[in-house]
Amino acid sequence: MKVITGIPVLDDVIEEIPEGKVLTYWIDPEVEGDVFAMQTLFTNLERGCKCAYTTIAFSPEVAIGEFNEFGWDVENYENFSIVDLYSGYVGLPSNCEYSASPTDVEELNEVMKKVIGNFDVVVVPVSSIIDVCGEDSTEIIGEWCGFAKEKKTRLICTFVSWPYPKEIEKFMKNSSNAVIRVGGVHHRVILGYYYGVVKVDWKNIKSKAILFRLVRPGGVRAYIPKILVTGPYNAGKSTFVHAVSMRAISVDRLGTTVALDHGHLEYKGFSMDLFGTPGQERFDPILRMLGREALGVVLVVDSTKPETFPRAKQMLEAVAHFGLPYVVAANKQDLPGALPPEEIRKKMFLPEDVPIVPVSAKRGDGVYEVIDALLELLTGSWVGEEK
Repeated sequence: MKVITGIPVLDDVIEEIPEGKVLTYWIDPEVEGDVFAMQTLFTNLERGCKCAYTTIAFSPEVAIGEFNEFGWDVENYENFSIVDLYSGYVGLPSNCEYSASPTDVEELNEVMKKVIGNFDVVVVPVSSIIDVCGEDSTEIIGEWCGFAKEKKTRLICTFVSWPYPKEIEKFMKNSSNAVIRVGGVHHRVILGYYYGVVKVDWKNIKSKAILFRLVRPGGVRAYIPKILVTGPYNAGKSTFVHAVSMRAISVDRLGTTVALDHGHLEYKGFSMDLFGTPGQERFDPILRMLGREALGVVLVVDSTKPETFPRAKQMLEAVAHFGLPYVVAANKQDLPGALPPEEIRKKMFLPEDVPIVPVSAKRGDGVYEVIDALLELLTGSWVGEEK
C-alpha cells in the first residue's frame, strides 16, 4: 500500500514514503511541529494502513485529545493503536495493548520492536525518548531504524532540535532516509513558519521552503500570504476575487474598487490570501508596492476588449520585474466577441509558457483552474530529477 506524508506540496515532491524508510520531522523548539507526524499518521490511517502513535510526554487520553483538536477522530479506526510509554514513566497502570516503562531499556526495546513488526506506520518521538532515557538511547533507536527496514515498516520520527551534542544530531541525520525541517521565520520575533526538504535518499530534490499555518480543524496548510489580482479597469478583478474566495470584502465607491479587494481561500491543502488592486493608473503606486510583497500574480483581462490589452501589459510589467510567477485569467468568455486564449497571447505578445485560462468570473467558470495553474508555477520548481 502506498504511504504518503499527507502534507500539502510535500507529497507532490517526494510522492511516497517507500517501505522500510525512516522519515524525520526536524522541528525547531518554538514550532508546533508534532502535528506533521500526526497528520501523516491520520492520512494513512484513512487509507487503510495499520498505524501506531507513541506517546511519552503526555497520557494516551491527552494524545487522543490532540488528534481530536485537528478533527482527526483516530479512536474510530480499528487499525490505530497508542504505544503508551507515559504511564510507565509516571508509575501508573496502562490500559493500552502496547506499553512499557521508558526507563527499562530492555522492556522498551522489546515493545517497540513488537510494534514495528506489527504496524505499517509507526510514529516515534525520538527527542522525548532521548530526554527521558538519556543520550545512550540512540543505540536502541538505531536498532529500531534497522528493524523497520527489515520489516518494511515506515518509521516517522519527530526530533525537536534542542541543543543536543553534535553527535546526536549527526546520528539522527544519518539514521533518517528523509529529513523535513519545520522551523520559524525570525526577525526579533517569529514572523511565520515554514517546512522544507533537507534530505530524501530516494529522490533528487531541489530544496525550497514552503510557508505554512495550522488550521483547527484541518492541520497543516501550505500558506501563500499574498496573491496579487490585477488588471485594467472593469476587467472583473473584484468579481474574480469574490468568485474564488471563501470570504471576501471590497472597498468601492459608485460600483468600482477604490482601495483593495481582499479574499481568503482554503484549497487543496493551501491557505491563500488574495489582494485585488484598482485598475486606474492613479493607483499604480499601490500596485508596485503590493508587487514587492506578493508571491504570485493573477492578471485579469477582459477578453471582449482587446483595446485594454496594452494597459494590462503595462500593469503586468509593473509587477513582473520582481520575478513573480503569473497567470492570465481571460475573463468574460461567456460574452459575444470574447477572444480565445491563443488570440490573447498573440495580441499581448506573451510567452508560450505563460498559462492563459478561459474564465467567466461572473458565473464562476474557470476561476479554480486559474488557481491550479498558479499553484503549479509556485510549487512545480521544487521537484528535481529522480535518481
